[in-house]
Amino acid sequence: MIWRAVGGLAALLTMFGFVPQAVRMWRTKSAKDVSRLTLYQFSIGVFLWMLYGVHLRDLIIICANGTTLLTLIVAIFLHVRYSRHAS
Repeated sequence: MIWRAVGGLAALLTMFGFVPQAVRMWRTKSAKDVSRLTLYQFSIGVFLWMLYGVHLRDLIIICANGTTLLTLIVAIFLHVRYSRHAS
C-alpha cells in the first residue's frame, strides 16, 4: 500500500516536470535557453518507460509516462516554433 502511494507521488511530481519550462517558452516566445537534445532524449526515455509499464501492466507507470510524454511533445513543438522565430 505504501509503495503505491510512493509511486503515485513520484508520478505526479515527474508528470508535470516540464510544464514550467513549456509555460516559460510560451510566455516569452523564446526557446533560447532550452536544449532540444534534452527534450528529445527525455522523450525517448519516457516513451521507453511507458512501454515498460505496458509490459508490466502497471497503470501508474503507463499514465505517468504517457502524461509526461504529452507534456514533452508540447515543449518540443514550442521549442521548434520559437527557435524558428529567433532566426
